Amino acid sequence: MATTLHTAREFLLLSLPLNARPAVAQSKDTETWLQNGLIEGKAFVSKFEIPEFKIGSLDTLVQQSEELSKIDSQVGTSIGKISEILASLSESQTNAYKTVSVQNVPIPEYLEHFQWQTRKFKLDKSIKELISDISEESFQLDADVRATSTDYSNAKTNLAAAERKKTGDLSVRSLHDIVKPEDFILNSEYLTTVLVAVPQSLKEDFCKTYETLAKNVVPSSASVLKEDDEYALYNVHMFKKSVNQFVSACREKRYVPREFNYSEELIDQLKKEHDSAASLEHSLRVQLVRLAKTAYSDVFINWFHVKALRVFVESVLRYGLPPHFNTKIIAVPPKNLSKCKTELVKEFGYLGGNAFSKDKSGKIKQNDASLHEYAAIVDTDYEPFVMYTIEL
Repeated sequence: MATTLHTAREFLLLSLPLNARPAVAQSKDTETWLQNGLIEGKAFVSKFEIPEFKIGSLDTLVQQSEELSKIDSQVGTSIGKISEILASLSESQTNAYKTVSVQNVPIPEYLEHFQWQTRKFKLDKSIKELISDISEESFQLDADVRATSTDYSNAKTNLAAAERKKTGDLSVRSLHDIVKPEDFILNSEYLTTVLVAVPQSLKEDFCKTYETLAKNVVPSSASVLKEDDEYALYNVHMFKKSVNQFVSACREKRYVPREFNYSEELIDQLKKEHDSAASLEHSLRVQLVRLAKTAYSDVFINWFHVKALRVFVESVLRYGLPPHFNTKIIAVPPKNLSKCKTELVKEFGYLGGNAFSKDKSGKIKQNDASLHEYAAIVDTDYEPFVMYTIEL
């Protein structure tokens, strides 16, 4: 069913020998049964085209099978991380495959028409070389996205700090757009000006006591420069040698001394700080969105090339040579994955032979007494044919 292709969150990659036929539904060939019989025809089944690769020794294939399993998991994790980044930027839903395209087409269509990219991953290379090329590119893209994401996060944090300076209360906000040269004693050898943010509830107490908080405070020098709902900003003139004592006394009384040495250069710098932080945050966001979308597409493509290699290698190990197999991708309707797998095992479980004791559905028995000392090394999730589950 075509609608299943676009609504499925779970897919199966299936590989069977070319001569395999359903065991129970013997009146139907494999193609007909997969299309019409599997979960009552509700699944969407499409050919998953895999080319023929250069095959080495059996030992080499076993090693490559193990390596591909690890890389499959790692690249899948990378896709998940990139998807999370796009979601955090409101560039996708939590499940990015619903909104992010691959090779300029929706992901369901890409899966339906998957083709090996022979120009990029040439078939004259060995499987080992292909694994290396695909994994190196994928991990580099992942590293690039993570690094750019870190840069963007830092820029976002800096912008938030600049915003607080611009919009916060008088105890934290930047003062460059509040103070004026006439609010300070400038170019004096002995005198200076201290700024203090005083809580509104303590204004009366401050006005009564500020002259006694330190020696050499200029009498009646305090004046209100600006007020908000929380604080009143005062300037107080005093001798430079009394500043430390005055600041310490203010803190004890829960007043907030504001460090601010007036200079035209500083004022200009602070005015530019917010605009610079906003510009950098926007620039890095645009860069990250573009990179993450491109990386998502490229890494997703690489991921399915890894899966194609996995299916091929495992099929050769299971079914032998020549390497000609019936490979399908199956889009499974929601809540039907277990039923779909059970029906596949029922029809093709005989491909597993008699290597292990199985139950009626063809699955290896849990805690099979006949396995004895080998029980610990047997994978009880082992399928009797090549099948991989994909969750998007």
